[in-house]
Amino acid sequence: MTRLVRPDAVLVQAVIAGALSFAHLHDLAEAAGQHGWKAWAYPVSVDLLLVAAWHRLRTLRDAGEPSRSAWSWFAVALTASLGANVATAGLLDLGDVPDWLRILVAGWPALAFLGGTLLVHRPTPPSTPDPVPEPVAEPLPVVERETEPDVQAARLPALPAPAPAPTVTAPPALVAHAQKIAADHRTRTGSDIDTETLRARLGVPPQMAEAIAAQLA
Repeated sequence: MTRLVRPDAVLVQAVIAGALSFAHLHDLAEAAGQHGWKAWAYPVSVDLLLVAAWHRLRTLRDAGEPSRSAWSWFAVALTASLGANVATAGLLDLGDVPDWLRILVAGWPALAFLGGTLLVHRPTPPSTPDPVPEPVAEPLPVVERETEPDVQAARLPALPAPAPAPTVTAPPALVAHAQKIAADHRTRTGSDIDTETLRARLGVPPQMAEAIAAQLA
């Protein structure tokens, strides 16, 4: 089953407004001395500049770039279109157009060409790519070095343990004599005899005197 195409009210309104504006621009250009195909090309030039400026304006706005130049050319094209529509409403005598209006209509093609060229050939700055994170260098593994044995210490021969000091044994007769000397010393001085005095009285080596003094204690 074929679906019925419903006309869009907004689209119909746009077509009607565009046709009326186109006719007004054509009538004004013809009254200003632009006859034949020139009168038909004049409204096309105005409308195309208006559309190009609006398209450029939206592109710059979406890119976040300044759009002052596009706004300027959009205002110029809108002024030309609106001025032509108002001029044909009976404010001007289209049978006797003033000279300044003839000059504006004749100079419009150069102005429209300049505006269209600037709008088309103005490059859009490329968007800055996201910075690529630099690779993080992984830390090198720490290799623990094994403790090398002390080669020089291993080569040296082990020193023998020191031999214990020989035990000194005092003869019993010498011990008895020493007891008498110690008793005499205690009687005279009131104190025990020391090892050095005992060694001097007996005339024996220090080791022997220490062994005898140990037995007297």
